[in-house]
Amino acid sequence: MKVTAYRTSLRRFTVPLRITVIGTGYLGATHAACMAELGFEVLGVDIDERKIEMLAAGELPFHEPGLPELLKKHTQSGRLRFTTSFEEAGAWGDVHFIGVGTPQKPGGYGADIRYVDAAATSLAENITKDALIVGKSTVPVGTARRLATLVQERHTGPGRISFAWNPEFLREGFAVKDTLTPDRLVIGLAEGDLDAEVILREVYASQLAAETPMIVTDYETAELVKVAANAFLATKISFINAFSEVTESVGGDIRTLADAIGHDARIGRRFLNAGVGFGGGCLPKDIRALQARVSELGLDRTMRFLTEVDEINLRRRDRVVSLAEEVLGRLNGATVGILGVAFKPDSDDVRDSPALDVAARLFNSGADVNVYDPQGNANAAKRFPRLNYVDSYVAAATGAQVVMLLTEWKEFKELHPEDLDGLVQNKVIIDGRNVLNVREWEDAGWTVAALGRKFDPARDMVGLNAGV
Repeated sequence: MKVTAYRTSLRRFTVPLRITVIGTGYLGATHAACMAELGFEVLGVDIDERKIEMLAAGELPFHEPGLPELLKKHTQSGRLRFTTSFEEAGAWGDVHFIGVGTPQKPGGYGADIRYVDAAATSLAENITKDALIVGKSTVPVGTARRLATLVQERHTGPGRISFAWNPEFLREGFAVKDTLTPDRLVIGLAEGDLDAEVILREVYASQLAAETPMIVTDYETAELVKVAANAFLATKISFINAFSEVTESVGGDIRTLADAIGHDARIGRRFLNAGVGFGGGCLPKDIRALQARVSELGLDRTMRFLTEVDEINLRRRDRVVSLAEEVLGRLNGATVGILGVAFKPDSDDVRDSPALDVAARLFNSGADVNVYDPQGNANAAKRFPRLNYVDSYVAAATGAQVVMLLTEWKEFKELHPEDLDGLVQNKVIIDGRNVLNVREWEDAGWTVAALGRKFDPARDMVGLNAGV
């Protein structure tokens, strides 16, 4: 790119650029704090007054490693502020990132994009100078082009607005790292919009200096990159879980199988961990929204395989519950200790969590369920308050007839048999994430049942009534 074009493009904007982030949930709060860390003045915008008050006070309403420190650092320095005023944001900002949620529609598979529409409309109606609006939310393909038109129609004030799409690729538990040092940047632009590209190269200058790949493309491809990535990951997880059904039946070992095929460079070992399945606020809703969108496009057969991906994932939850019933003989009246209800470690997110779903099903089958998660108890209690939430794995395991490891937190992965000996009624553990050293536990007299390994209660129940 020519330096003259770069300077000409920035001349219309405040230098350094002022950034606003619309929506201060998981994505928005992370992006706002990280933009401040990169040296920008940042204004977070949300209609939720309570959330804005918390963030302005340096308090984070969810768990994400490393983010509380950035939030406090930059709210105290004044580089990061928060407001409920779109009027203030429109008059102040140069680059406006939209990071609001796109949940699954109630009663359907499609994505609910009304919050994205509302954010874009409010910005267009309140921007009073040259500005760039950048979408980051995960949306159905075709949304960006429609919003670009909507913005131009609703903007009647001074200045001119460009529109871009810049999908996020955050992993919960690693969101700060993924924002500050991403593995790639994807920018969707209107054809010939050099100004928008130049502005975003300025925003991401430090990442580009670190040789982060930047893919500049059209709106539609940028939108599809995110859902394609999530669909692929979901498929890979369900693939190994489908094979775990086979190894359970014939007596193979799914972990060894995964290790073996993972050595193939074309496949790789990551996301080949058989277990209770995927959940959270992204993968399940994104693959369902993709199916809904391709159906609208008349391409139902194209993504039909994702229906089976989803079904395989949900069957894993059924299997864990049935495995508990095989171990216990019956669920009604049994005492179960649950280790983990967040959908993944280093997160307090329990949205569509397979672990919480399993715990709830056990309770509904008559079991007494004691639950411990290092971060997820409070959110789980809001969704399913009837479980008994406790404050340690010791409390969860005490008196249990079976212990179930359902979220692979580090403190659970590092457990040894002696940590639970003397607490439980039965030395029986169900490893729903395939993270324990099975031989160590079995040598200590425990029965270990795990997804992807054949389990025969008559043969394998060596730990029954071997506890207190």
